[in-house]
Amino acid sequence: MLLRCVILILLAAAGHWCSADDSGNENLPAGAGRSQAECGWKPLFNGKDLTGWKITSFGGEGPVTVEDGVIVIHEGVDLSGITTTRTDLPLSRYEVEFEAQRAAGTDFFVGFTFPVGEDCCSLILGGWGGGVCGLSSLDLADASENETTSYRDFEQGRWYRVRVRVTDRRILAWLDQWTLVDVDRSRYDIDVRFEMLSSRPMGFATYQTVGKIRNARIRLLTDEEAADVDDSAS
Repeated sequence: MLLRCVILILLAAAGHWCSADDSGNENLPAGAGRSQAECGWKPLFNGKDLTGWKITSFGGEGPVTVEDGVIVIHEGVDLSGITTTRTDLPLSRYEVEFEAQRAAGTDFFVGFTFPVGEDCCSLILGGWGGGVCGLSSLDLADASENETTSYRDFEQGRWYRVRVRVTDRRILAWLDQWTLVDVDRSRYDIDVRFEMLSSRPMGFATYQTVGKIRNARIRLLTDEEAADVDDSAS
């Protein structure tokens, strides 16, 4: 037992492990990892206000508040949300993770827009009446009509863990432990629907729905991680 403890301590000190929570790799042991900062994660919000973000001017948008560290996007006429004011976002080889909840309403509670090279794309969760998931847009086809389209039943008031990863070749997304998206970005013209243009380069949006976001963070992938992802698609 003592020997096992010593080995675990040495491995952690050598930086071999990020925990499941920190790396997003469910195969690694939780609690055995490095800290969030050591794994390269940086928060996207300060937990107090919208510093670094602005309410997106969709027209008819609802207010956005911060309540106990949670971003609350209130229902608007149609779209509501926030857009980053940062100018230092990575364009590839990065991942974003956050938790999201549909607090009220029946349409998409996650419209997450993110950079893909010089372009942008949006991950939609719960659209088109409540269950459609996918990317908008691939070759001008939105999340309801391309190869990433899928359907999920979302529980009102439940927190879902979302992760998006962008490499030089691929776009991947997970919902809790399920793979939602795994697409070769080089095969498509990547873009957003015209309604989401104001969310570029990175933003969170909802449609006639109250959505909540918490624990949002971003990190750069190492060259090795990015290469492993792209090589696995070969």
